[in-house]
Amino acid sequence: MTFVQIIEYETSRADELEDAFDEWLAASEGKRTVVQELHTRDREKPGHYVDIVEFPSYEAAMRNNELPETQRVAERLRSLCDGEPRFVNLEVAREEPVRA
Repeated sequence: MTFVQIIEYETSRADELEDAFDEWLAASEGKRTVVQELHTRDREKPGHYVDIVEFPSYEAAMRNNELPETQRVAERLRSLCDGEPRFVNLEVAREEPVRA
């Protein structure tokens, strides 16, 4: 069952965060279990970001979280946030492709 993690956070160091994401992408290539990631910026609230990360399953997400590359970059990301990130863990109950 598809699993989605939403990570909500505030930062005044967006450029450094982008560098950390790029570092993780390079370091975890061929190991990570992420299917898709959307890194979003709130248009109404500067400094507020929401990442939407899709995995094939909860188990795959846990394997991804246990990667040393993920652990290392997660610590760096936390240090760049203004406060603690908020995580929401969601199992996809229904998925429908919507076409115009």
